[in-house]
Amino acid sequence: MTTPSILEPIAERVELLLKKYEALQHANHLLNQEIEALHKERDSLRSRLKAARARVGDLIERLPANQETP
Repeated sequence: MTTPSILEPIAERVELLLKKYEALQHANHLLNQEIEALHKERDSLRSRLKAARARVGDLIERLPANQETP
């Protein structure tokens, strides 16, 4: 019977495609985790930058006004 010989390459190809699909799903999951971590890091850096800008602004305000020397 020739039917099994026809179906065999198709079944192998389907299995290969399923393995590739699973690998891509795993990679996508890892990338989503990395994106989430990067978003958290970005938010933390933004917060630190905002605090640093506020400190610099406070220091600038405390500087004496420029006075011309005679």
